[in-house]
Amino acid sequence: MKRLSFLNIYIKLVKSTLLFLKKYNTYARFCGVQIGNNCRIYIKDFGTEPFLITIGNKVTIASGVRLITHDGSTWLFNDVKGRRYHYRRISIGDNVFIGMNSIILPGVKIENNVIVGAGSVVTKSIPSGFVVGGNPAKIIMKYQDYEDKVILNYPSEDSMLSVNYKERVLNSMDNSFKSFITI
Repeated sequence: MKRLSFLNIYIKLVKSTLLFLKKYNTYARFCGVQIGNNCRIYIKDFGTEPFLITIGNKVTIASGVRLITHDGSTWLFNDVKGRRYHYRRISIGDNVFIGMNSIILPGVKIENNVIVGAGSVVTKSIPSGFVVGGNPAKIIMKYQDYEDKVILNYPSEDSMLSVNYKERVLNSMDNSFKSFITI
């Protein structure tokens, strides 16, 4: 049985406490991820090399997102010098949203003002100013076009705060969907 040192026990206790308190940003920093300001991080798994992940300012990483910094298949290939390893950084810029259950593969750089749709598999870097989605992720539209659509068609924070939660949600929905909901 492996003996745990006091330091190992302390580290496990700190990690468990941060996760219990849902302090994912603090947990990520504790693990070695570089995180900017005003971020919403909803994952607790940063892989085996969290120090290879950099996250900018005003970034949301939804639950279920996987940030993969290595290619594990390289262990299949070895010679007299031993097995091979392949590690790559992941860099996420400012003002980025990564949707639920997306996968970001090794070496990907997501620049500023980018939205990654839920369930996307990002295999290549994404330049600033785009909305991407799919498997593999492809450009869907310009970020600015999506922003214009949202500003024009969706309720503001002020209007949402003026009524209770259920009413806010129902009022924000397209009328064609309201008929499916019973009050």
